[in-house]
Amino acid sequence: MVKGLYTAYTGLLNEQRRLDVISNNIANSDTTGYKKMGVTSQSFDREMAIRVDDDSDPYLAKAIGNVSLGVKIGETYTDYSQGSFRETGATYDLGLEGNGFFAISTTDKSGTEHIRYTRDGSFTVTRDGYLVTKDGDYVLGANNRRVQIPGAATAKVAVDTLGNIYANEVQVGRLQIVDFQNKDALTLYGENMFEALPEAGMVAGTALVRQGYLETSNVNVINEMVSMISITRAYEANQKMMQTVDSTLNKAVNEIGKL
Repeated sequence: MVKGLYTAYTGLLNEQRRLDVISNNIANSDTTGYKKMGVTSQSFDREMAIRVDDDSDPYLAKAIGNVSLGVKIGETYTDYSQGSFRETGATYDLGLEGNGFFAISTTDKSGTEHIRYTRDGSFTVTRDGYLVTKDGDYVLGANNRRVQIPGAATAKVAVDTLGNIYANEVQVGRLQIVDFQNKDALTLYGENMFEALPEAGMVAGTALVRQGYLETSNVNVINEMVSMISITRAYEANQKMMQTVDSTLNKAVNEIGKL
């Protein structure tokens, strides 16, 4: 009977984690280039229950049956499917169509530079003509060099589908678009960026660049709300199960125990 408490408790933890993931998806449904997350569930390994203190056959342990110890979180994953495009007409708004990421140079508190990756192409330029994210991180081009556009303030800037950058019809740089063979080796960094572990296997990206467009998130808010309602019902069911088992144990201790 006590096992019922633990089974219901693991169910509560599982549903809470699922709810956290879905809440994060809904909160980022308007975030440019955001990729929704999902979570899988799996049961603990089933264990064989054996009857103890049974003197009917002292030389043979009698099996009662298999017992499930509850449910646990399998893994949290990211869905990298394509989001739809929103037209902005802005020169430095760049959307990626297909497989790939922009390479971004970020600097931590110690002053160390790191290369991270994003699908968020809402860029701008500094006074010196460097292409940067909205947080001021540098966008990288070929050979991990910062993309700089001479005369960006007055020049007519165009970006073709291959990521080549032109200022007044003269090529001044090219965006670095990369992809990864093993996206499971990408970890969330924050600020809508990813970090790549060595086993990610970096390759050239095949995504096409769409100037004047931004990729929206791939979150379907309606589907997420439906899932949230389902999770809430499952959570309530586990709560009722815990209350029922607790009530039964209370009777066993306070009433049957008096006999």
